[in-house]
Amino acid sequence: MTKVGLIRCEKNETRCPLTNCFKTMLETTEGFAGYDACTPVGVFTCRCPGNNVADMAKILKSKGAQVIHLCTCTFASKTEEGWDKTKGGFCPDIEKIAADISRASGLPCILGTAHLPKDYSPITFE
Repeated sequence: MTKVGLIRCEKNETRCPLTNCFKTMLETTEGFAGYDACTPVGVFTCRCPGNNVADMAKILKSKGAQVIHLCTCTFASKTEEGWDKTKGGFCPDIEKIAADISRASGLPCILGTAHLPKDYSPITFE
C-alpha cells in the first residue's frame, strides 16, 4: 500500500475540503491511478510563496509518506467544460515548488490528485 502525503494551496483551503482528492486516492483513480492501493499519511497547506514546502515534505516523509501529491487546483483551473491546465491554477510557481519538495524529501512529487484536466498525465518530479 502506497502511503501518500498531500499538499494543497492556501488559496483553496477554505473552499475545498479535499473530498474528491481523498476519494480518488482511496479508489486509486485520477492522479492516483498508478497505485494498487493508497492510504493518506498527512495533509499540509502551502503558503505563498511556497517557502514552507521543504519542511512540510520532510515531515510527511517522517510520518511514512512514500510519495507526495500536489492538488490539481495548484496547476489547473475549473471551467464550465471541466478542469483546464492551459491557464494554470492557483500557483504560478508550481513546478519549482514540486522540484523543491522532491529535493528536500527525496520522495517523488506528483502534480495531480482529483479532477485531472482532459488528456493530462500526472507529472512526477524526482
